[in-house]
Amino acid sequence: MRQLTSILSTATSVAALLGSLMLAPAMATAAEEAKAMTPIEQGNKLAFDNKKGNCLACHQIAKGELAGDIGPPLVGMQARFPDKAKLRAQIWDSTRANINSMMPPFGRNKILTEDEIDKVVEFIYSL
Repeated sequence: MRQLTSILSTATSVAALLGSLMLAPAMATAAEEAKAMTPIEQGNKLAFDNKKGNCLACHQIAKGELAGDIGPPLVGMQARFPDKAKLRAQIWDSTRANINSMMPPFGRNKILTEDEIDKVVEFIYSL
């Protein structure tokens, strides 16, 4: 019985190792794909990702599906935010400019990394 348990344990370990090796090319491909994207494209992906930026939950954005209407539509952003740093500050923590803001503080609460915020800013600023 002990020998059977040992064999099954080894077989399980081998199966897990083989499974992880099969995923390695897929993970490399995803990383290569992300490197090939521009910062604006990466920001778009983050903004539309419901586990990251999730901007569509509250804002209408061109080419976005099932957009929310809690926040203003994201159009003409360069006219609304001539200073890109103010747009970044708004995304990082909108409660600094408006204590009653319903927008999550993506930077302060570490919802997005600094690099991710920069990419989202590039995308939003391009709208």
